[in-house]
Amino acid sequence: MISEGARDGAPGATSMRTHLCGQLEDGDVGRFIRLCGWVSRRREHGEHLAFVDLRDHTGTIQCVVDGSVDARSEYVVAVTGTLRRRPEGMENPNLATGGWEVGDCEIEVLATAEPPPFAVEDRVDVDEATRLRYRYIDLRRPRMQANLRLRAVVNAALRAAMDRMGFCEVETPLLWSPTPEGAREFAVPSRLHPGAFYVLPQSPQLAKQLLMVSGMDRYYQIARCLRDEDLRADRQFEFTQLDMEASFVNQDDVLGFVSESVLDAAEAATGERPPPIARMTWAEALERYGTDKPDLRFAMELVDLGEVFATTEVRAFAAPQGARRHAVKALVVEGGASFARSRLDGLVETAKAEGAKGLAWFKVTEGDGVVGLDSPLDRFLSETERTGLLAASGAVVGDLVLVVSDEHRLACTVLGRMRVALGGRPVGEGPYRYVWVVEFPMFDGVDSAGHPVPAHHPFTMPHPDDLDLLETDPAAVRSQAYDLVLNGWELGSGSVRVHRADIQGRIFAALGISAEQAEARFGFLLDAFRYGAPPHAGFAFGIDRLAAIFSGADTIREVIAFPKTQSGADPLTGAPKALSANALADLGIKTTVPAPER
Repeated sequence: MISEGARDGAPGATSMRTHLCGQLEDGDVGRFIRLCGWVSRRREHGEHLAFVDLRDHTGTIQCVVDGSVDARSEYVVAVTGTLRRRPEGMENPNLATGGWEVGDCEIEVLATAEPPPFAVEDRVDVDEATRLRYRYIDLRRPRMQANLRLRAVVNAALRAAMDRMGFCEVETPLLWSPTPEGAREFAVPSRLHPGAFYVLPQSPQLAKQLLMVSGMDRYYQIARCLRDEDLRADRQFEFTQLDMEASFVNQDDVLGFVSESVLDAAEAATGERPPPIARMTWAEALERYGTDKPDLRFAMELVDLGEVFATTEVRAFAAPQGARRHAVKALVVEGGASFARSRLDGLVETAKAEGAKGLAWFKVTEGDGVVGLDSPLDRFLSETERTGLLAASGAVVGDLVLVVSDEHRLACTVLGRMRVALGGRPVGEGPYRYVWVVEFPMFDGVDSAGHPVPAHHPFTMPHPDDLDLLETDPAAVRSQAYDLVLNGWELGSGSVRVHRADIQGRIFAALGISAEQAEARFGFLLDAFRYGAPPHAGFAFGIDRLAAIFSGADTIREVIAFPKTQSGADPLTGAPKALSANALADLGIKTTVPAPER
């Protein structure tokens, strides 16, 4: 027989329940209902009255029982009764359902439960190791339920946006061949081909380019990717990204596609649509914020003091003989003049640990109505330099000016990290400030053989204005690569791909990759390109990171159902574990290191 609630189409109603705890409404008052869930709390008032707070994934409702209740915390129960308004003055304003209760209840125990290792409440602080060991208990907590459901909302919005823009969802293999992206890959031994290995894909990069050659035109997938890299707040071995590629498009087209999908997801998750996403070049981001992942929620932009100290006699600020690109950069810390000497010494040591030769500091003070500088270096400055430092930095009395004089990129990077450490805020704290960073360098340093190293991957198209520099000055070549940044986290990256054999050959030559090496590493992709590759470009961004920020979390572990610890272990299952001798023999593998004891 179909119950009244189920017949009315109550969300989540099944043959075992008519309604969900958190979705009851005034229109349900007076109805006979059946709810299922976990006992959150039980309160007995003598032998003739008991209160049970029943919880499911939508919320909690108070149930009133005439008599005692044989159901303890976390028992799984079914409750039948009549929904009624609570007596006047007995409402609970802290509960979404605090205006109602279920009366005349009968409780059926569906499963008993041992006392959980920690209370299923958000306000209870539990160490992460315990939370992950009993993740199935942790996921019952309202905040974790909300996080995973928010993530599902994000996924649905992204899929809807991609479908609306004409993208086709295609799945690509998890057992794959090594890719050229540089990160360490997980290897999977082949039982049928002893001694040979698959790798788990860092991303579907080559597969999606093959799909462009195949004529799919616009592809996407919510892809599982794996990288054997050290873990941190925004990185796990396993991660999920929205991966997309399109043919016959340029950089602006891709940025438009991704912006549309990300803003749709933000609106679905938060109820508000952020403004259009701004753009800045990589060079501008480095100059102003000291990083290619600028957090635009606060000011504290870096200041260039190059002109102030252009002819200085202060050795700490003078450019070394033969320096290719020297810079004197500054960061103003509002109110930082109050910092104790011990804290300033700590900042100096931090700068040195980051690679800088040192860090100069100047407190802006005032005495007898005269603004001055308090610093061990102040006595070495000329009056012109002193006045110029204050004018260029914009510092006022009470501020602290931190100065790094070093190679340009290093000086910017060191102060950029200090900017975040001294003025930043948690990544999940609003507002949401997106920015596109474009025109990345094509190459990032050189390898031991003196060849440039790709900053993205070797299939990234150079900026059209810099093609002539590939052979003469590769370090100056910009690429058509782009990153999307949100609140100081890199969400993802992409690029316009090389589809012309002549340009690809020049890039391989610059990298020191011979034709034979290219064939061995990327032969199947190069072969496909010989059969007609359309101009194409793509992008991928981390859904874990996006969902974490929307949920207000500072680590992606809070939006992943079963994450690993910082050491890569899984406290729930005990993974990674040793394989049996028989299993290793089937794979043709012998281990030289004993499995760690846990």
